[in-house]
Amino acid sequence: MILEHVVLPVIPGREAEFEEAFAEARPIIERMPGFQRLSLSRGVESPASYLLLVHWDSVEAHEVGFRGSAGYRRWAELLHPFYDPFPVVEHFAEVHRA
Repeated sequence: MILEHVVLPVIPGREAEFEEAFAEARPIIERMPGFQRLSLSRGVESPASYLLLVHWDSVEAHEVGFRGSAGYRRWAELLHPFYDPFPVVEHFAEVHRA
């Protein structure tokens, strides 16, 4: 299992609009092969900052499968206009769990 970690810097004042767009975009990613689950959290100290955690079967499921899909193009149309600057995506493999 791979964990995708992304801090999403949403343009201040557009948080509610972003959350609505994310609700529309979420089913797109949920249908992707290799998708396991996700969580989206909003910053307490920085309310225009969101943390997206997505569990995938593999990096390829995300980087090749999802990003190469028509669904990703729609995902990008819905969500990318909200980011400034554009977020950095990183993948993590679990080492320990409690």
